[in-house]
This record gives sequence, structure tokens and C-alpha cells, in this order.
Amino acid sequence: MTALFRPGRLPPTRTPSSPVMRSGCCTTAPEPVHALPPIETCESQGLCIAPYGVAMYHFNSTLSSADQSDAESATQPERPGSEAGPLDADLLSRLHRYWNAANYLCVGQIYLKANALLREPLLAEHIKPRLLGHWGTSVGQNFIYVHLNRLIRERHIETIFISGPGHGGPTMNACAWLEGTYSEVHPDIPADEEGMLGFFRSFSTPGGIPSHCGPHTPNSLHEGGELGYSLMHAFGAVFDNPHLLVACVIGDGEAETCPLEGSWKSVHFLDPRRDGAVLPILHLNGYKISGPTVEARLPDEQLIELYRGRGYQPIIVAGDDLPGMHQRFAAALDTCYDAIREQQAHSRKDGGASRARWPMIILRSPKGWTGPKVVDGVPVEGTFRAHQVPLANVIGNPQHLQQLERWMRSYSPETLFDQNGRLLPELQALTPPPALRMGAVPSVNGGRVLVALDLPNFADYGLEVPGPGQVIAEAPRRLGEYLRDVMRNNPHNFRVFGPDETNSNRLNAVFEASNRTAPGPCLEIDDHLASDGRVMEVLSEHLCEGWLEGYLLTGRHGMWSTYEAFAQVVDSMVTQHAKWLQQSREFAWRRPLASLNILISSHAWRNDHNGFSHQSTGFVDNVLQRRADVVRVYYPPDSNCLVNVFDHCLRSRNTINVVTCGKQPDFQWLDFDAALKHCSQGASIWDFAGSDDGEPPDVVLGCAGDVPTTEAVAAAWLLQKHVPGIRVRLVNVVDLGILSAPEDRPHGMDHVSFEALFTREAPVMFAYHGSTWVIHSMVHGRANEARFHVRGFSDRGTTTTPFDMVVLNRLSRYHLAIDALSHVPRLRAQSLDAVHFFESQLRKHHTWIREHFEDMPEIRNWCWTADFSESQTPPPLARGHSRGQTFTDA
Repeated sequence: MTALFRPGRLPPTRTPSSPVMRSGCCTTAPEPVHALPPIETCESQGLCIAPYGVAMYHFNSTLSSADQSDAESATQPERPGSEAGPLDADLLSRLHRYWNAANYLCVGQIYLKANALLREPLLAEHIKPRLLGHWGTSVGQNFIYVHLNRLIRERHIETIFISGPGHGGPTMNACAWLEGTYSEVHPDIPADEEGMLGFFRSFSTPGGIPSHCGPHTPNSLHEGGELGYSLMHAFGAVFDNPHLLVACVIGDGEAETCPLEGSWKSVHFLDPRRDGAVLPILHLNGYKISGPTVEARLPDEQLIELYRGRGYQPIIVAGDDLPGMHQRFAAALDTCYDAIREQQAHSRKDGGASRARWPMIILRSPKGWTGPKVVDGVPVEGTFRAHQVPLANVIGNPQHLQQLERWMRSYSPETLFDQNGRLLPELQALTPPPALRMGAVPSVNGGRVLVALDLPNFADYGLEVPGPGQVIAEAPRRLGEYLRDVMRNNPHNFRVFGPDETNSNRLNAVFEASNRTAPGPCLEIDDHLASDGRVMEVLSEHLCEGWLEGYLLTGRHGMWSTYEAFAQVVDSMVTQHAKWLQQSREFAWRRPLASLNILISSHAWRNDHNGFSHQSTGFVDNVLQRRADVVRVYYPPDSNCLVNVFDHCLRSRNTINVVTCGKQPDFQWLDFDAALKHCSQGASIWDFAGSDDGEPPDVVLGCAGDVPTTEAVAAAWLLQKHVPGIRVRLVNVVDLGILSAPEDRPHGMDHVSFEALFTREAPVMFAYHGSTWVIHSMVHGRANEARFHVRGFSDRGTTTTPFDMVVLNRLSRYHLAIDALSHVPRLRAQSLDAVHFFESQLRKHHTWIREHFEDMPEIRNWCWTADFSESQTPPPLARGHSRGQTFTDA
């Protein structure tokens, strides 16, 4: 068979009898294809396949429920004839058999719980009761993997395989088992018949391994369950990895996702002088779960134009003819790798960043290739029906059972494995050298190559704070100076990522160490832009998150900053990374990775230039639903706390750290030493703001977040000013997780320490940056948890004044003070006037801002005063802190 598009299959984009390898607009037609010598029948020994060497055991019709003729399948390659290609006859034959072995193992994973090598007729009792897995993509990915092994072996390339359609987990498992790396990390699954059976039995079964390309298999760093992130992970992996090649298989279903569509731009950020290379392989097998894919229905000419416009030089390899497909794909790989090496050599020699097109392969092959062509009279191979389990009722349908046996025997396992179930030596010889096997490359297990950052002394970035709330500053500015020096100290394994918000989020100082990465030519008017820049800015939260994940997964460090509302664009991506980290901890051979560090700024409370669309705190809500030992959430209230927290985050491993801190000028509460102590505890009593003097407080004001902290401190000030004799305690929380009990979160505060802060009986008014349910869930199980009364963001907002935002969400100092007094019965009589005053202030605020378009003077000028006197002017900027013009204060 030489045609991919047969009647009833995909619509043809060429003459059906003309398989092609097309590069650009040039078509190479193959010469006639000839069959291999026919299968020989030996009456005494069963099925013998002469060209493949001596079989270690043989097909015997008396031991099989399938006819011998049924075992003669199109999976046997035709004779390698005159079609030109880089593979000689012996290599072609062995490579094809290796592919058969991978395909056989994939089918076995889905179906078998016994009789792994079909030494006896296949019976219903050999079949798993629940058939789970995805066949359709696996065989095409096996094809790619086997051919990459040949390229690696001949060119000695450090290569990683990323499976975008990671639901084809059988591929990565099978190929790792064949190359030996699977058994090395799972010694209970040896590379023999016993191990093969255990391998089959473990797939998608309780206590076994999952169906996708998870951390359990050593050749994977990308699960591919949630589609769309393969290519961005691939590029993240090769940044600052000059010798690495990442072969990224992109499914045609995945190609329809928005993140993947955006990922093609990554090639414009690649610097061949210092980065490795990505070889995208777009796998067009035609269908998703039940319908066709967009790009598979495009004609070749349109595909070529599309990807040339994206900066690539595509080579199309199409067909299902054998051995023609082997020769054409091998030639395509050689052509692509030669082009990659040429670009890298040219750029590394003359020092210039190449803007030439990078190669890619578009592979058109049938979905479920080599599997059942027709089941119950309905086409399967080459259709959506091959997506998961082509024969779904094997136990209850004798015809399906026979068809499964014919299918599995068509791969001729007796020509692939010896009597002990080991891959035959001539096929083992096709695997790359041990250190270059794709499951053994150090970068695929990034913790193996992780080098700790050379971090500056974070005390050098302390802000001078003469007293609580006596100066104001933009908290991220000192963090920017710290990150600048981190970049200087670590020029090859640390990067900063962000969606065009580095300036806006006040991290400008990093540009003193490195420019932005230029995606194209630089103009004179550009600001801090260069082809060798290491600040990665692209207006896609998906790319920022995905690049950083790929960078971390291959053993480096980094962080990204973003506006709070739009961090939610990558909610699901962060969830998937958390799941990867969580599963990785189950395998000791998976070395710890640098943590994923995210700075959330431009938050809901102070998004001055923007409105309701930019006001959402839900990112943390999602993160906190992940496993407690994987995520950390921090709310530093000022600059010194922010630097403390981030230094800790950059030293941490295998966690996701989310740090939320505003960028607008705000009060600075703690000097550096006090901030260090506060952050090391995660929460502490701020004595300056309290009046309990060691006595049981009437009320505790808790707070987490910079704006809620200001309102809580101001509420404490108001209460002490207007209700003399009230005993107030203020507790600030910087590490949100400590609110939970240690049985719920590993770093949760023990109950004795918790009650030392919040007491056991006193009512707690908690001002929180985000959703109120978060605090209630955190303190669940604490003594008298009903005494916690939480105010936070209630999804009310617009473009308005800073204080109006807290009023709209009923988080203002006046709301907190009124709430507090309602829970202090011993002072109810004395507090009536104060409550009336606070209520009148809220009414005054409503009128004032509509007339003056700014907050009331008593709000704008307020600062903490120990004698509770009214300030007539706002606090000055902190010493050494000048607010520079960014032109992007949004």
C-alpha cells in the first residue's frame, strides 16, 4: 500500500498513489516499492521470517486460535527496493522490527494481563477486565522515537523526546522499556518476559502506572494530558542548553489549542549562539476523539505557507507505505539536523543571532497505523475510531478476541524477543549509547543537573524604615535590585519571564543586568532590547509559564511576574505542574527541581489605570486546592518582607511559590531585622499596633496582604483612638499556610503556637487579600473556629480611588472597626459614638470621592502615630527610594 488517503479515509491532498516527502514547494516522488522476501512457512517449525535472522520460538497453528494466514499482515515491511534513503537494507529491516516491538508492547499494555509473548492461544482470561489507554497516537510516536534513536546513535546528540499527545503513554513506556532505562529505575520490571508481563499488568491498573506520559517513565518531562503545552516546554528546555535537541511531537488535535498556537512564536526568541534547538514534529494522523482535525484537512501547499510564515522550514513526510515511509522520514531527520547544525555553527562562529527559518517535520500517517483496519464491518485504522481501544469488547466477543490475536501476532514477537523475552541483540544494537538514551539524558531528569544559585546577601537590599508606617515605597523595586544581582551571579541558569510587565511591576533594575530578548531586529528607540537578552517578555501568560516550566524541568532556575487577574489564564497549567511535582515525589530517582516562583503584582486592590476586568484574586484560590506539600502562598506586607520571602523561594525545591505584593507606593512597616524574624515565623504579633499589653485581648485583628494590612493597622489605630481602654491585638500573616493545622499542611503552625497568636477565645476580625472562604478553610479545625470573621475581596470593583475599592468590598478600616466593636460586649456602651462616627465616615467617603475624584484627606494623609494624632501630610518616600518614570504605571 502506498496511499495514505484511501477511499473512506481522509480526503486526499495529492494523488492517492503518490506518497511524498515535500520540503518547501518541491516534491520528490519515490521510485517503485518492492516487497521483502515473502514469509516462509515451515511445516515442522511454524512461522519463520528468513530476512530477520533465526527466530527463537515460532508460530504454531496448533497453539493459536488465529489462522496462520491471519498473522501475515501489512506490518511486515515490503522489500527495500530502489527508493532512495539513508537506510541500508539491514538497518531498515532491523529498524522496522524495533518499531514492531514498540507497537507490540503498546498493544500488550492496553490488553494483556497474562500470556505476554503469546506462547499459547490467546484466551479471554488473558485479557484485562478494563481496557484503558490510547492506541491511535502511539504507533506514530513509536515510529518517530525509533527513528530518533538512529539519528542519536549516528550523530551522538543529547536529545529529549516530548510527547505532546501524552495520552499516548504506551509509547513512552514501551520505548523506555526497550532501551533499558525503564528497568533501571523500576528494577521490579526487568527487560525480560517476566518484566514484560509485569509491565503489561501495571499499565492503567490499580497500584500500577497511569495511562499518560507521567513522571514514572524516565524519558518524559511532559505528561501531555492537558494538551497545548508541549512546544513551550520544549523551548524552555533548550534555552541556555546549547547542546540539547528537543524533538517535540505535536498532535494535530493539540495543534488546535490556543497555547500551542501561541507557542510557534517561541522560535523568534531562540538564540542559536547559546541555546539548543527544537525540532517540532507535527503529527497529522487526521482525527481527534471523534472528529477530524483542522490542519490534517489542509492541503500541503497551505500547510507549507502557514509554517513558513511562522518562521519554520517544513518538510512533509506522508504515506503509510513501507519501507518508503522509513526512508523518507530518516532522510527528513537528517536534513533537519544538518540544517540545525549549520545554523548553530554559523551563529556561534560569527557571533550573530541567526534569523533563518528553523526546520520542522509534518508527518502525515494514519491514526492507529498497523492496527485493525476494520472492526465489525466499520473502518478503524485511519479514523477516529482508532483513538483509544480499537477492540473494546474482547472478553465478551470471540471474534474480537481472535482479531486481537491476529493483530498482535502480526508483529511477529518471535522475531523480536528471545526465548527469555529479551529484545534480540541485533535490535538492542539500535539503541543509542547508554548516556544518550532518551530516558538517560540528564536534562530529562532536571534535578540531576541542577546547580544551586549563587545568591547575593539579601540583607544588602533592605530598605531603611525609621518606624512602622513612617515611610512609603514601591515594594518590588528592591526586589528588582536583588533579582538584578541574581542574574549577574548566574548568567547561564537563571532567567526572568513576564508578559511585558517587568517595568510595570517595578522590576526595572533587572535591565541593568540583562536586556529583554529581542524577537526580531532592534530599533534605536527600543528600550533594553537585545538579541542576547535574558529577560523573556511576551504577551502570553501561557508562554511565560510554559517556558519557565521547561526551564525548571531541565534543571535551571527562574521566576515570572504578572498582573494578578491574568495569572488565572494559566490556572490549569499551574495545576498540571503541581500534579507533576506531586507525582515526582513518589520516585526517589526523580531529583528535586528548583521551585516555580510567581510574583503576583498589579493586584485587585490597586489596579489604578484599569478597572473591573483587572480585579480578581482567584489565582491563589486555585493554587490552594493543590496538595499542601507542593504549594506555598505568601503575602509580604512591605519591601523588606518581600525580599526575605523571595530569597527563601529561590532556595526552595519542588514547590510552587506564589508571592502577592502590590507595586504602588505603600506603607513600609518593618525594618530588615524585624522583617527577617517575621518572615521566618510566617506570622507574628505586631506589638506597635496593639494595646493588649500582655492581657487577653478583647479582639484580634488578623491580616494577610499589603492593602488589608494597612486597613487592619488603621482599624487598630481607630479603635484605640475612639474607644479608650479597648485591648486590641494585631497579627500579620505572611505565609498563609501556617494558619492550617500541621495535620493539614506540613508547615502549618502547631495549635499551641497558633493560640499564642490568636488566643483560644477572642474574636478575630481577619482582613484578607482574597476570597473569604480561603481563611475559613485554613482555620478549619482550630479551637472555636467560628470566632473568625473574615472580610476580603468580594468581586466588587471598578476604576475608582484606592480607598473606595476597600469600601466597595467592605474591607475598609471603618468596616473592620465596626465589626470588632460588635464582638466586644464589655465596651458596647462606650463604643456607640465610635460606631456612629465610623458609619458617618463611610457616608462622607461616598459623597467626597464623587465630588473631588480622590480620597478624603484623612485617608490620603493617614499614617500610624503612636499618640493617635492626625497626620496632615502623607509619609515621605523611603530614603534611597526614588520613584522612576516607567511610562507604564498601569
